[in-house]
Amino acid sequence: MIDAPAPIVGGPGRGNVMGSVGTRLPSQRGELLVRQEDGLGLHHLVWRLGPGWRVCSSAVLGGGIGPRAWILNAQVPGGYPRLDPDRHLAEIAAAEALGGPGAGLMTAADVTAYTAAEDGGVTATVTSGLGVRGWAAVPAEGSDLPLPPGTVNIVVTLPVALSDAALVNAVATATEAKVQALLDAGLDCSGTPTDAVCVAAPDPAGDPGEPFAGPRSVWGARLARAVHRAVLESALRQS
Repeated sequence: MIDAPAPIVGGPGRGNVMGSVGTRLPSQRGELLVRQEDGLGLHHLVWRLGPGWRVCSSAVLGGGIGPRAWILNAQVPGGYPRLDPDRHLAEIAAAEALGGPGAGLMTAADVTAYTAAEDGGVTATVTSGLGVRGWAAVPAEGSDLPLPPGTVNIVVTLPVALSDAALVNAVATATEAKVQALLDAGLDCSGTPTDAVCVAAPDPAGDPGEPFAGPRSVWGARLARAVHRAVLESALRQS
């Protein structure tokens, strides 16, 4: 099941630069918010996870494995000029009063065009800009040339705790499902140069947690189907 973005509705501003636009993401305690930067209206998605969650991610801010109280996926202008994306994301998080450790992603894609899919309690939310795409393994010649931005950001939430190994496995499964979806959409690529993944799950709190999240495990299969649907919907919109 694909949950298309809800229409943006007006909401009271939060300070001078931030304001909720009243959208709730399905089953993820997330918000679609708007801010003003350099005269531009830009959007970001926020998951206010709170205490008791762990995230495994390749995020530019708060990447790796560890406790995370929030996830932020922020839209930035094309030709992003700043050289401190981690600090920029921290500034956006502070303006939203996001406390504690978090994970922050960036994209030049239209965040309001996010897609989301749910499967058996696992929810995947995707923002994507596929104008710049290709295969992960390419000849070394010319690989040092700068590339314009193109990003598939994937945020997954699960209702069950995962072991460290399963969290890493979940990121791999999400990536495999992304590539499958891009091929199913008829795109000759494995992704874009700056794709990122965040997987959030409850902290095991001393228990081992689910040991597996590969595509043939119970929770990995659900994750794969959710990511595949969300990425496929996003890709087909851009075909």
